[in-house]
Amino acid sequence: MRAWFLSAGLGLLLLSQGAMAGTVLIVGDSISAAFGLDTRLGWVSLLEKRLAEQGYQDKVVNASVSGDTSAGGQARLPALLAEHKPDLVILELGGNDGLRGQPPAQLQQNLASMIDSSRAAGARVLLLGMQIPPNYGVRYTQAFKEVYGNLATEKKVALVPFMLEGVGGVPEFTQADGLHPAANAQARLLENVWPQLKPLL
Repeated sequence: MRAWFLSAGLGLLLLSQGAMAGTVLIVGDSISAAFGLDTRLGWVSLLEKRLAEQGYQDKVVNASVSGDTSAGGQARLPALLAEHKPDLVILELGGNDGLRGQPPAQLQQNLASMIDSSRAAGARVLLLGMQIPPNYGVRYTQAFKEVYGNLATEKKVALVPFMLEGVGGVPEFTQADGLHPAANAQARLLENVWPQLKPLL
């Protein structure tokens, strides 16, 4: 009888863990798409491995597209939300907006719309902040950087202030194009994201 209770208890525990498993949707650009690398080496794949190692059963859907802008992500998001019904949406966009000199106000509007759409679909949101090189001018660079902090305050969303902290502009962590993170930088990207991501799982 005792063995039966133990077996039943274990079964209930496993069922409850399965019920808590959710879906993490990542909507990003080349940084999350692991541009120039075997995708198995990218930070998103490393995240999947960490979740499994730590006993999380969450499914990770990487909907990142190299070269995508916030406008592109905004256009793709409704279909992604409908298809995957995520519990958590990670937004990693804006770098290409900045590199193309697009207005920071437009970036903020696009990301705000994505946050609102994600929440309306029942998902929590994690925003990954970006910065651009200083050669774009102090005013533009500062305005771009402030977009993410402004959104975090206004929308009350979790924020990683600068996803590429310790990686951006560091030659040994950058591919030959001088822009995209190298394979040896991917674990660092995950460490930058993890402290804000874990409480949302």
